[in-house]
Amino acid sequence: MYPCAVTELSEFFGPESPLRQHLPGFQPRAGQAWMAEAVAEAVAGCERLIVEAGTGTGKTFAYRSPALQGGRKTIISTGTKALQDQLYHRDLPLVGKAVGRPVTTALLKGRANYLCLQRLGQVTEPTGAIAGDLALVNAWRHRTETGDKAELTDVPEDSPVWPLVTSTADNCLGQHCPAYAKCHVARARKAAQEADLVVVNHHLLLADLAMKEEGFVEFLPDAEAVIIDEAHQLPDLAVQFFGVALGSRELERLVDELRAATLPHAQADLNRRIDRLQTAIRAWRAAAPRKEGRYEYGEVVDDLREAHDALSHAIHDAREAVAGLGDASIEIEKLGEQLLGIGERLGVLVSEDAWDGLRWLEVRPRSLRLHLTPLDVSSKLNALIDNRYQAWVFTSATLAVGEDFTHFSSRMGLAGVRGLTFPSPYQVDRNGLVYLPPDLPAPSDPTHTEAVLRAVTPLLDMTAGGMFCLFTSYRALNKAREWFASHASVLGGRKLLVQGEAPRDDLLRRFRRLGDAVLLGTGSFWEGVDVRGPALSVVAIDKLPFASPADPLMMARLEFIRREGGNGFMDHQLPQAALALKQGAGRLLRDDNDCGVVALCDPRVTGKRYGRTFLEALAPMPATHAIDEVAAFLASHESRGEVA
Repeated sequence: MYPCAVTELSEFFGPESPLRQHLPGFQPRAGQAWMAEAVAEAVAGCERLIVEAGTGTGKTFAYRSPALQGGRKTIISTGTKALQDQLYHRDLPLVGKAVGRPVTTALLKGRANYLCLQRLGQVTEPTGAIAGDLALVNAWRHRTETGDKAELTDVPEDSPVWPLVTSTADNCLGQHCPAYAKCHVARARKAAQEADLVVVNHHLLLADLAMKEEGFVEFLPDAEAVIIDEAHQLPDLAVQFFGVALGSRELERLVDELRAATLPHAQADLNRRIDRLQTAIRAWRAAAPRKEGRYEYGEVVDDLREAHDALSHAIHDAREAVAGLGDASIEIEKLGEQLLGIGERLGVLVSEDAWDGLRWLEVRPRSLRLHLTPLDVSSKLNALIDNRYQAWVFTSATLAVGEDFTHFSSRMGLAGVRGLTFPSPYQVDRNGLVYLPPDLPAPSDPTHTEAVLRAVTPLLDMTAGGMFCLFTSYRALNKAREWFASHASVLGGRKLLVQGEAPRDDLLRRFRRLGDAVLLGTGSFWEGVDVRGPALSVVAIDKLPFASPADPLMMARLEFIRREGGNGFMDHQLPQAALALKQGAGRLLRDDNDCGVVALCDPRVTGKRYGRTFLEALAPMPATHAIDEVAAFLASHESRGEVA
């Protein structure tokens, strides 16, 4: 029997659960107990398990309780650092009290999340906004015990001060650092090694797995069980981690560090070589296409070849100059190693040697990044997690298409692994409705965005609650912003919130506080957004979220699938889009009492044979073309106080 402080997990999650004392509003949910038992069995048997747990199942408690009760060294990996902090600081202590057994826990993040005392001491003569943020960091350094920058909420996460006062694997001095005895990273890793349960994020987990693949000593402790929350994010992240990349911002930061470290050893030749490196970086950026986007390397190689040659020579020359300083300092020695590694990386990226992947260029407003990306990492992942002495549990609200886990399991190298689905305990069939506006133009039609807004804004008159308008592109979002600017009357006095006008969390706080706002969003607003209650009554989705077929990475992946004997559309594009739709629509019902409408504004849902896949993804919500039925649905729930 699985070792447990409580006799049975079903008892732990039952009517007399000890969670009642610590979790206000706790209600027994059969799916939660069943999931907990399945996780416990997998952990006890060192098995691999995939679990889709619908919204409201209580999956985080369902896997945390067996992890805390099982007496096995466990790593829990989350999709975001925000969820990681929530899990560690709020949820784990609560469950720990309910479990009633002592368990040591630790929180571990990537190196760049911790204050580096050595680098902080080297920052001189700050100006502008950096000066104010640096003053806050200097005051905080005396208060913090962890050095986790998430503690210092007064300094934005994207503040330019953070790269100056945190370290990377390349510039960390390790045990040679004068401040090593007080190093926050070293302390966090030591705590993780000693803890029974360690909370990490996917980026850190994958970085550790990548180091294992390359034969380096990993920094995560050995564990008997690894539990992956928000597992749907893992395949795409893994592709990034097992690839190679080099960006202009990374190079520019290196130049800044070279200048600062070599200032006491100022030499005319060294300064000239650093200047040439900076010039070569700028020339590389100037040679790239001006239009933002992704480009297959073959499309732009002729324009970039000369810039790459100049950049390679400049990196080599700078390294030679740095090497000429000998052992002037450990910082300079590390910079020389960085230059060597970057030169080697650039060589791999521009090499014409065969590679089972894609070389591509990403152009942004003030930077560019060259990538070499594998198209299939399933064999790598399978090799790393295929350990008969270790359990792996993968869970999310969106892993299956219907009850089929093939898409996720094939990308993860998990063929033959047991998959379980636990539907949402909420009355989705009663509290949710899919509205399919009739007579909309094709998504490719230039008038589609306007037609969508004309179709969904009448729903604002049917509810006192708010609306999310989720778009599949920034282009459509900007069109919507312009349309509302010239049709403000349709808002009826409601506030319009637009992604990009403020940080995401600020926009969401305003949306919740206003209670009847309209928010236009794309990208990150499709998942990880939790608005409960009547503030959100309608989620309008402009198009089926197919990835752009023009994206070079997508094109290469589809071609790879074709070569392997598969069907790119049916095996990848369709299930990927269905799962993305589930994520977007999942913003609507976040609580037992939530209700509302998902307006899906793509005529392909009913006009194409594959459309039923998307309706099945939203099941058991019923669907209608009739706006009168939508009005009656909202009126009925509103009269019962279920909608604002």
